[in-house]
Amino acid sequence: MSSTSAASSTPERGVPLPIVKLNRWVLLAGVITAILFQQPIITLLLFLIILSAVVFGKQGSLIFFLGSRLFAKQNRDAETEDPGLMRFNNSIAAILLGAAQIAFISGAPLVGWIFSGVVAVAAAVALGGFCFGCFLFYQFNLQRFRLLGQKPQINKQKQA
Repeated sequence: MSSTSAASSTPERGVPLPIVKLNRWVLLAGVITAILFQQPIITLLLFLIILSAVVFGKQGSLIFFLGSRLFAKQNRDAETEDPGLMRFNNSIAAILLGAAQIAFISGAPLVGWIFSGVVAVAAAVALGGFCFGCFLFYQFNLQRFRLLGQKPQINKQKQA
């Protein structure tokens, strides 16, 4: 498969909302499955998947790769989300899932499940229409503007 097929099915500059929603569903379903089966290994897999997206962006995201193919038609006309916002949200999830892994390894599984649960709750709330990570991103940029005088970097894009 060539990399041009992914580029042609998704907008150049943003992350299409079907892929954003897929990311949220993967986090929610993964954490719920891990909790139901009491399998921290599932949260470890989620951590690794999200961490690669944070470190490498869209190019390193398994979810972006799958979403680009599964939702190729919907992605063409879909609204997009700023990749920086997506990376910010995934960074929060990676930090929480990483903290969960540390808790599991340290013999504090309840703490690990709480950290994992926070990720699931945030994903569920985002699927319901309120993105807490987006709120934090906005506040972070607003405070940065107030302190440093830099323009907030919030871009909501629509594919033409």
